[in-house]
Amino acid sequence: MTFSRPAIHLFLLLFFLSGCGSKPYRPALHQKVDRAEVIHAARSMLGKPYRYGGTSPSEGFDCSGLVQYAHKQAGILVPRTTGELYRSALHIPLNALQPGDLVFFHTQGRRYVSHVGIYLGNKRFIHAPSSGKRVSIASLKDSYWKKRFTGAGRL
Repeated sequence: MTFSRPAIHLFLLLFFLSGCGSKPYRPALHQKVDRAEVIHAARSMLGKPYRYGGTSPSEGFDCSGLVQYAHKQAGILVPRTTGELYRSALHIPLNALQPGDLVFFHTQGRRYVSHVGIYLGNKRFIHAPSSGKRVSIASLKDSYWKKRFTGAGRL
């Protein structure tokens, strides 16, 4: 397949223009993450509805969609799914958690990670819980979350 010169020029122009935006994206690993900005973005979504597969304020969020959105607002590109986030995070002990780190849970009665939230400090985290609920703050001290806690990670 061959392309005309104008088509190639148009493609290159669109390619370079697609990089324009308010903040450049950078992979989270090995980069400085502005934790306060991530937390601020997540907190601004409090009360937004849960929606499976949701990634925006207009449609609602699922748990990993909220994490991805909050990081995107801070200019950080992170994986989309809970499993990918878990695999890409640097795993840290519970007592080393800092605000902005991720907390992971197994909520579906299986051993694999199925839920993620953003740690806020003081044993609290923000998350998009489940269908019919809204983005909210929960406590790691709560017996439900304590029983299902799988681990913590840092991007």
